[in-house]
Amino acid sequence: MCREKINEIDVKRHSAAHILAMAILDLHPDARLGIGPVIEDGFYYDVETDSPITEDELKKIEKKMKKLISQNIDFEKSEMNIDEAREKFEKAGQKYKVEIIDDLANEGTQSLTNDVSEKKTVLIYKSKDFEDLCRGPHVKNSKEINAKALKITRLAGAYWKSDENRKQLTRVYGVLFDTKEELDEYNKRLAEAKKRDHRKLGKELDLFTFSDLVGPGLPLFTTKGTTLRDTIVDKIQTLQAKHGYEKVTIPHITKKDLYETSGHWDKFGDELFKVKGQSDQEFVMKPMNCPHHTQIFAAKPHSYKELPLRYMETTMVYRDEQAGELLGLSRVRSISQDDGHVFCTPGQIEQEVQNIVSVIREFYTSLNMFDEGKCWVSVSVRDSKTPDKYLGDPKNWDKAEAILEEIAKKEGFDYKKVEGEAAFYGPKLDFMFTDAIGREWQLATAQLDFVMPERFGLEYTDENGNKQTPVMIHRAIAGSLERFLSVIIEHFAGAFPLWLSPVQAVVIPVSDKFNDYGQSVVERLQSEGFRVELDDDSETLGKRIRIAQKSKIPYMLVVGEKEVADNTVAVRSRDNGDEGIIRVDDFIKKIKKEIS
Repeated sequence: MCREKINEIDVKRHSAAHILAMAILDLHPDARLGIGPVIEDGFYYDVETDSPITEDELKKIEKKMKKLISQNIDFEKSEMNIDEAREKFEKAGQKYKVEIIDDLANEGTQSLTNDVSEKKTVLIYKSKDFEDLCRGPHVKNSKEINAKALKITRLAGAYWKSDENRKQLTRVYGVLFDTKEELDEYNKRLAEAKKRDHRKLGKELDLFTFSDLVGPGLPLFTTKGTTLRDTIVDKIQTLQAKHGYEKVTIPHITKKDLYETSGHWDKFGDELFKVKGQSDQEFVMKPMNCPHHTQIFAAKPHSYKELPLRYMETTMVYRDEQAGELLGLSRVRSISQDDGHVFCTPGQIEQEVQNIVSVIREFYTSLNMFDEGKCWVSVSVRDSKTPDKYLGDPKNWDKAEAILEEIAKKEGFDYKKVEGEAAFYGPKLDFMFTDAIGREWQLATAQLDFVMPERFGLEYTDENGNKQTPVMIHRAIAGSLERFLSVIIEHFAGAFPLWLSPVQAVVIPVSDKFNDYGQSVVERLQSEGFRVELDDDSETLGKRIRIAQKSKIPYMLVVGEKEVADNTVAVRSRDNGDEGIIRVDDFIKKIKKEIS
């Protein structure tokens, strides 16, 4: 089925997905069609064919689509009895459409207004001889689609209904814009994204690797990659320590009872890795940390005088992501979270969220990502149409959503209230950042939770001696470290800011006889806390400089006879080129200032 889209370009993209199906059927008459929804910048269609669709065919498919568009094809909507529709698609050999119809029969069917209807009917769109099961909307005629702004881009595998136990279909992707100029701009962005691909740069910069013996979705970080991770974690912990956060440590497995109590078992049970030991007790690998942290709070009585209590921990969680959805560091099975949870009174919520916002602002400012126009905030609230998706008292939800919106106003954020993006236990402030090539990412978050403390029976004694339930605030600054790294590797194209670079400077002696002086410079800089290496390889000076530049090291310090005599270094900057000769102590002052 295709999801309804209301803006004009997405209606055109939705219609292009149908034309894509027509083109595929023309080239592969045996094709069994799955779904063909709109996605960002374009559309796709999932199909099963007897002979595989190849990359070489993409241009043929695109050419066929453009020819069909030029024929001014009408899109005609009709309503069909569900039994008649099942018979029609069954006769056509479209087994996936039949399965969708059966699902609709069990759950309710589509009406002309796209609502679930008691009438046993479905919507059909006809284009020439092609008929598809679809809710729409579509263009009236294919002439509304600009064929010059269309491109079929790539193939991928996709399990039917995202179930890895089902058949893997071929997913054919395309993009569509209103103008050819927009398509050209998209192609430029695509080329730039390819150059910045974190999987490519991660290998070139020796940051992480994967092993077939370890398994997919389980990255292994090298010494440089670990330095990068640790630097990020240290920065966040330094920023939040001044707000009273204290470290805790939890195990990586738990009885499933913990997640049954929290509510996560019903929501995420299929994503959990199960663990079996010598006993009959079943354990799971933790997919999140918050339920564990509630048990630290619950271990002893608390007075209102102790609150807020702020726990922080950087630890791995594990989720059984499907193999076809894994992608470099962007989607993994072992996820390192810079996690934090605050237990506080209702009256402390605003200050605690403001503290979290302060850390987020300072951290992302250090990455030059919090500037105006680069960040906006989603006040993520319930979907009013599906209240059953959310746990807890609606009155508490109303209160929590109002508090977060008020904070967004007070902080002067460019914010939007977005329905349906709340967690099942509470509303959120989600921080949305734009990277160097215009892509948007949700990274940091602050989430209010009135539900989990109640489910675990957490209590504190108020000033009147009465038992009260604390509010729980979930916060993540970088979120998943793996996903965060994939974003910033591509954002900076591997050329990290000085404070974050795994190697901040490399000392390059002109020849072997200056190695001892080079080593003394390395030790002097290391004593000041900088990450510095000595390149005393036998390669030529020019080649070693090129290697350092390719490794995107911020500073190259060349030393020879003059530098030894004057206790100086010849500075070459990654960003500014030759910066001349400078005394070692003055260089230390320079980079300290740059980092600060």
